[in-house]
Amino acid sequence: MPVFDDQLQNLSVNGSQYGFSGTRIEDLGAAEYTLVTIAADVSGSVFAFKNEIESCIGEIVRACRRSPRADNLMLRLIAFDSSLEEVHGFKPLSECAPDRYKGCLRAGGTTALYDAAHNGVGAMTTYGRRLTDHDFDVNGILFVITDGADNASKQTVRGVAAALTDAVSGEHVESMVSILVGVNVQAANISKYLMDFSAKAGFTQYIELNNADAGILARLADFASRSIAVQSASLGTSAPSQALSF
Repeated sequence: MPVFDDQLQNLSVNGSQYGFSGTRIEDLGAAEYTLVTIAADVSGSVFAFKNEIESCIGEIVRACRRSPRADNLMLRLIAFDSSLEEVHGFKPLSECAPDRYKGCLRAGGTTALYDAAHNGVGAMTTYGRRLTDHDFDVNGILFVITDGADNASKQTVRGVAAALTDAVSGEHVESMVSILVGVNVQAANISKYLMDFSAKAGFTQYIELNNADAGILARLADFASRSIAVQSASLGTSAPSQALSF
């Protein structure tokens, strides 16, 4: 169930034990949308910089609300430790108040990284199909933010890769950009693990941050908001946006 008390429609994701929620199609006001999903790791090791992650999410929302494409963005936020929790489902950016993300995450548990990535992609695919069936133009961008290796998922790397492939090959969304963010990665084995996961699953881009202080996460917020803007601007071209440098 969503953490935020929004009146959204509950839907299921094929192959995932977790569903998602989204704004009812009849309540949407634009003709095209970029679906944005942020999946944030809240396992126990994230506790020390949980507040910084929340601030980063708030800054992403604040920056995107200033974009000329703000009316064509919908955001979903999920948090994952040993299980997956939807903070809120897909809703127009105008309904996402930046300050509301303070205190929205609760850290603890292990890391269901694959489940979160699979659900993040699968929900965009499912919701994107519903939108395209009603003549909306749709593309998507996914950010998965984590500080460690998977140790709790039912899904596999192969399952994540299949979901990413199906998102576009199934013509459910026009294009999909997927960005894996390794945050506070200081151990060489974790760095290699996340780079391997990114490559094998087929993420568009891997970004690695060696710490999680406020300055670094402010840069991440800027990078994310710029990536969202260029992906949204590419809608109608039938191609994903070019990857930006961090």
